Amino acid sequence: MHFTKLVPNVFYADIKDGLTMFVDCLEFTIGHNEINTANPFCVVEKDGLRVNIFQNAAYAEKDHPEFRLVTHNIEEVYERVSSKFPELLHPNLRKITLRPWNAKEFALMDGQIGIIVQEW
Repeated sequence: MHFTKLVPNVFYADIKDGLTMFVDCLEFTIGHNEINTANPFCVVEKDGLRVNIFQNAAYAEKDHPEFRLVTHNIEEVYERVSSKFPELLHPNLRKITLRPWNAKEFALMDGQIGIIVQEW
C-alpha cells in the first residue's frame, strides 16, 4: 500500500477565517476556488501540502482539529507570522519553545483550528 498525500477537510462557520489563517498568515495559495458559491469551498496549497476548506457552520461547531506543520526554519516562519498576525499566536505557546521531546514549537489558533509549527 502506498499513499502520496493526506488532505484534511477543515470546516469554518465563515470561510474567510480559514483564508486568513492559511492564505494570508501561512502563505498558502488557492488552487481550487468555489468560495463565491452557495456552499463555499476551496483547496489551499503550499509546498506539496493541501487542505480543503469548507464553509459549514454545523460541522464547524462539532470539529476543532489540530495540525502540525514541520519546517526546517522555525525562526523564519515565526518572524513572518508573528509580525503580521500576532493575534493568531496561541496564548499557551506564543513563542518558539524547546519542548521536552527536543522539538522547537510555537502554535497558532483562529477560533476553529490549532496549528503547531514544529522544527526537529
